[in-house]
Amino acid sequence: MMTNTLYDRDLQLWIEQTIQQLKNREFSSLDVEHLIEELVDLGRAEKNALKSNLTILLAHLLKLRVQNDAPESMKGSWYSSVLEHRQRVLDNLADTPSLKSLLLETIEKAYHASRKLAIKEGSLAKFGVRVPADSDYPMSCPFSVEQILDEDFYGV
Repeated sequence: MMTNTLYDRDLQLWIEQTIQQLKNREFSSLDVEHLIEELVDLGRAEKNALKSNLTILLAHLLKLRVQNDAPESMKGSWYSSVLEHRQRVLDNLADTPSLKSLLLETIEKAYHASRKLAIKEGSLAKFGVRVPADSDYPMSCPFSVEQILDEDFYGV
């Protein structure tokens, strides 16, 4: 079934129109179905951003722990990534404090992907750098919430 609503034709214009309708208190003319859909997507996007940033943060904390014998030139980019993604996580939590109640659950969900990413990246080691065994990477997250959020913690 093909629809031809403003929402389907031009999302940005639909958003601007919806904002104006809300400001003008024109509630009866709102496209409520799509407004609900967009609000649900917005909430999902916030959760996904937190999970994505935690995935990268945890992967690089793991690499710093497991591949602590890697050359400093390699570890430097991991440290930078930890700094960047930890700040993103802290910003996510500051901007949306209700995400704090989901933090432990989100860490658990992100850890599997983090471990997989760390293993794949670790297997790309070159020039005599030791390639860790998959079993070197813990099956469950070895870091506490406090460590993950601690701006001075690097997994080692």
